[in-house]
Amino acid sequence: MLVIDTPEGIRAYRLLALRAALGLEVKGLKGRVNAYATIKKEFNLKGSKAKVYELYEAKLREMGILV
Repeated sequence: MLVIDTPEGIRAYRLLALRAALGLEVKGLKGRVNAYATIKKEFNLKGSKAKVYELYEAKLREMGILV
């Protein structure tokens, strides 16, 4: 079992969960949360879902969250 109990860990988990949700949206699935809109707003990204996914992954790598 994995326990994430630091503010940094919780934030990283949230950002990775948004990445997973956006990946599903790119494939055509929809959920209760619009990850595309959330990511665009929080990171001021522009473009199609696929382009935002690509830019967001680069941002996560830059932040050291995604390797």
